[in-house]
Amino acid sequence: MTLSTITRGLSTALPHWLSSQRIGLKAIILGVGVLASTAYAGPREQALEIHKRIAGIPPTEDAFNYMVTRLSVNDSSTRAQNVADAVNKAMENEAFYSVVLKNMITPATNREQTVFAPLNDYTATVIGVVRDDVDFRGILSEDILYVGADGLGLPAYANNNNLHYAALETSGIELNDKTKFIRIAQSAKNPALAGATAGVMTSRAAAAAFFKAGTNRAMFRFTLMNHMCRDLEQVHDTTRIPDFIRQDVSRSPGGDSRVYLNGCMGCHSGMDPLAKAFAYYDYEFTPTDEDPDGLLSGSIHYNKVADPVTGSLVEAKYLQNSATFPYGYVTTDDSWQNYWRAGINANLGWGWGGNAPTSRSGASSMGQELANSRAFASCQVEKVFKHVCLRKPASEDDHKAITQFTDNFKSKGFKLKQVFTDTAGYCLAGIPLL
Repeated sequence: MTLSTITRGLSTALPHWLSSQRIGLKAIILGVGVLASTAYAGPREQALEIHKRIAGIPPTEDAFNYMVTRLSVNDSSTRAQNVADAVNKAMENEAFYSVVLKNMITPATNREQTVFAPLNDYTATVIGVVRDDVDFRGILSEDILYVGADGLGLPAYANNNNLHYAALETSGIELNDKTKFIRIAQSAKNPALAGATAGVMTSRAAAAAFFKAGTNRAMFRFTLMNHMCRDLEQVHDTTRIPDFIRQDVSRSPGGDSRVYLNGCMGCHSGMDPLAKAFAYYDYEFTPTDEDPDGLLSGSIHYNKVADPVTGSLVEAKYLQNSATFPYGYVTTDDSWQNYWRAGINANLGWGWGGNAPTSRSGASSMGQELANSRAFASCQVEKVFKHVCLRKPASEDDHKAITQFTDNFKSKGFKLKQVFTDTAGYCLAGIPLL
């Protein structure tokens, strides 16, 4: 209950009693204000709550004592750094990686967006990037993969199963150990992707979820949702040129062209020219009774020779349902265009994090385009805010904080640990006891 709520209750429910007792309303409000201002956690309570929010578990005795010491310094000029020191100590705990980060990242690796999924190469790679405190934008473009080191008794990494990561998760190997959980080139484990890696978008987990079947639009849509915090409805714009909309999109759904002009076109005119970047990728598997969807045994595939159906490197899936509208666009390569740099979606802040990609072909350069938008950076801040503060940003102050933390994310080199530090300082620096 807030002070304003108590004040309204006192001023409306008790006026006659106050008058009869000759007690000043201001005196009562002042008393409540004193109670409210003093009912806050001390350094010990703050340390415990910060550690539980950041690492998901209580701190060790040494970590707790260090955090209490830092939070006990009563100096406004160093308060921000002291809180940052306490948060950084909590982030040293292995549970920050194997529990908190895993739970935050895992929903992005599957269509159901469930947290109840095993560790995989997508999740592991994002965890590793955060742990090593490197530029987070690389998760959508770099030749990067995190695996368990050799000699730990784990099944070898394989392109067609998840056994390596399932064993890594249950082995007790700590993900904050840089000698046992290491960064390698994704193409080193999957030579077929040499020159065609794009961070987590070309991970096996992402391919199994978003390249499987369909026409690869799912990979774009879920990347937009998971890393720019927008679904297609939020980027709908019917003013863009529809020249790259493919043949499988009806121009008159149900016999009514208005449905296409006012609905379908608004998403496809921007999505289809960007999703061209995935034209050479597929997820291949042989269905069995035990594994009908290929989640256990399938692998990502990248065309390096001409497909017999398309006559080019474009996967045959891009020609599915081509008879729906034969005059639609036929994909011939993996070059891409971003029509959303103009129109209402220019407010996504394209190029905010850096210059436009030098190349406009393939998934990696398209990932750079997405990751250099302000929307990408702000999305990461919003996700961290939700996990640390246990709520979505709602108030004016919250949204001002999101803006500030997004700017700070950029100025500090797009390192996600900085976002955890900023957010914890905002949400947990003055933790109320009740």
